[in-house]
Amino acid sequence: MQIGTIFKWLNDQFLKMDWLSHLIKRLVEDVFGLDITTPLGGSIHFFIYDVIKIFILLSVLIFAISYIQSFFPPERTRKILGRFNGITANILGALLGTVTPFCSCSSIPLFIGFTSAGLPIGVTFSFLISSPLVDLASVLLLASIFNWRIAITYVVVGLILAVIGGTLISKFKLEKYVEPFVFKNKLMEMEQASLTKKDRVVFSKDQVLSIIKKVWLYILIGVGIGAAIHNWIPEPIISAVLGQDKWYSVPLATIVGIPMYADIFGTLPIAEALVLKGVGIGTALAFMMAVTALSLPSMIMLKKVVKTKLLVIFATIVTIGILIIGFVFNAFGYLLI
Repeated sequence: MQIGTIFKWLNDQFLKMDWLSHLIKRLVEDVFGLDITTPLGGSIHFFIYDVIKIFILLSVLIFAISYIQSFFPPERTRKILGRFNGITANILGALLGTVTPFCSCSSIPLFIGFTSAGLPIGVTFSFLISSPLVDLASVLLLASIFNWRIAITYVVVGLILAVIGGTLISKFKLEKYVEPFVFKNKLMEMEQASLTKKDRVVFSKDQVLSIIKKVWLYILIGVGIGAAIHNWIPEPIISAVLGQDKWYSVPLATIVGIPMYADIFGTLPIAEALVLKGVGIGTALAFMMAVTALSLPSMIMLKKVVKTKLLVIFATIVTIGILIIGFVFNAFGYLLI
């Protein structure tokens, strides 16, 4: 058997969970007596299958990422990042965001900690942009819903946006627009106790429970919206508003996404349903990025630690980056599908 065939089988069974899809199909058709090609049967199949798949992947991935994260407590991370400067430090800050919290609101306390510990503001903003936007769990979920080419490209452009955004903020020298209390926060001076293997396992299990408690409702809502879009809204209606031939689809999706608040796991099922209905991959990703990186609640939280001018510059840079990424993906997305 060729390596490509083995990889495809592993991908279909462990990430896309084809076996689960077949099981749910049997449940809907044989137990519920519904045809999954009908709107009702299709919605129930979509909802049950996606909810179970996302919770399984999320639990496994959060445990693995948290175990890795346990080796990099804030103080140690600060010391590592403090050895670098310039764009290298921005790249490391952005990469750090891929193994830390899963929504923008939970990233802000770490942003405060890193800033108060003396890390350059550009590095902390690279972290703040990448943390909700790109993480290892979302990469695997993207691959399970779309494919690896889209998942890897999304990560690369997300990290580039975080590095450029942090670098620009650093060049503008905007430290004076960070609220003074942030620099006085001494939380980071606490030394971290060394952890045993058992401690790391307990920490990882606690992280799984904590994050699942925070995101379960968003996942149910996101999958519910995705099921409705996929099975009840006619494709011509969606194409008329968000079709690939509509130049305004990317800015419209970005504007619609900003007032919402959800983590990337809640928005992925909606993006999946939109793409299945003919919406451009760039438009779907722009919506997803706007929800996760620029949500109104996270902007309100960030306003408490930075002044208005810095907040506006941050939001403007990230918005322009999302629009560029959306347009580029729509123009060249056919190469990835």
